[in-house]
Amino acid sequence: MPGQYRELLAWLVGQGGHELVFLTQRRDHPEVAGVRKVVYRPHHRPAKDAYGLSRVWEDAAGTGYGAAQAMAGLRDAGFVPDIVIGHTGWGELLFAKQVLPDVPVLGFFEYYYRAEGGPVGFDPEEPPGATAPFLLAARNAVPNSSIQAVDRGICPTFWQRDTFPAAFRDRLSVCHDGIRTDRLGPNPGATLNLGRAGRLSRDDEIVTYVARNMERTRGFHVLMRALPAIQAARPAARILIVGGSGTSYGRSSGMEGGFRAELEREVGHLVDWDRVHFLGRVPYEAFRTIVQLGRCHIYLTMPFVLSWSLLEAMAMEATIVASDVAPVREVMRDGETGRLVDFHDPAALAGAVTEVLARPEAHAGLGPAARAHVVANYDFLTACLPRQIAEINALVPPERRLQP
Repeated sequence: MPGQYRELLAWLVGQGGHELVFLTQRRDHPEVAGVRKVVYRPHHRPAKDAYGLSRVWEDAAGTGYGAAQAMAGLRDAGFVPDIVIGHTGWGELLFAKQVLPDVPVLGFFEYYYRAEGGPVGFDPEEPPGATAPFLLAARNAVPNSSIQAVDRGICPTFWQRDTFPAAFRDRLSVCHDGIRTDRLGPNPGATLNLGRAGRLSRDDEIVTYVARNMERTRGFHVLMRALPAIQAARPAARILIVGGSGTSYGRSSGMEGGFRAELEREVGHLVDWDRVHFLGRVPYEAFRTIVQLGRCHIYLTMPFVLSWSLLEAMAMEATIVASDVAPVREVMRDGETGRLVDFHDPAALAGAVTEVLARPEAHAGLGPAARAHVVANYDFLTACLPRQIAEINALVPPERRLQP
């Protein structure tokens, strides 16, 4: 909570006059003015030794039934919504129609797991096991059932929509969550206090990297292997790294300290650690300042769900070096709105970052062009909200429709 509905929920609250109920498992989430938070518990969790091919479905079914029981409680107390909107990935919408048969359901479809064309098998250092195709196919039992449990579906990008089978396509619209570009932009006066490491400003040569966690899917190993060459070519450059030490996607590290510890052992003797700053997970305001400080922002990802942070960095006119994969190419063009490099080539990443730092005047147009593209296509208020409203209004009666 609120997940992908961060901006839509805030907009609905701001409009006033709506009765908004948010089902969540997060007891620790602070109350949101204008929103009734209802915490539910999954009805069942699979055992640790549950059969691998049915484990994800078992988990989703328990989650869906727990959410359905919460919906039934609301219904019995007199609350029947005009529409149910939710993420399909964890099964929460699976049984909504059993409780609210006449209420339309709009589902968010994020990704359909594939043995080819996504992160599985993309990294030659991490080849998939023989059971991977079976496990991925079994995991897709959740979206395969969810498409039958909703009236319509939304995907945030065309690449994500195209991961789903052709049979899904006529029921899936492409509509991004949206970025508040009116609250994002460049800030020449940005500063950051690193304590004993000093205060940084735009006068410093800063390179930034942001991910939820430092892991393979988001190219942390590529970044670390590129650092020695970047530092050798740019002796004044300082690297700011934002991200946790956990695992959001893919295999967890077996080493104490996580994937970061693995890479420090591999390349640590080649890195000047006085110029590398691991900042952990930071509040949103700090993230914004960090990106605004950078002369070059690095965004790395395997072919997978696109991060909000890339679009937010583009909105802040960052000069970005990113991995040349399909989901990134959907929002960025090499040489026009950023620089794209082979994900598997740390030398290419180091070369592109070094060139951006050495020749800022030659890359000065990338950031403003990136912002213009994001404002035109991904701004929440002007580009994404109208499409979201249209999807909602197509399902509710005319007298209950939202007004833009």
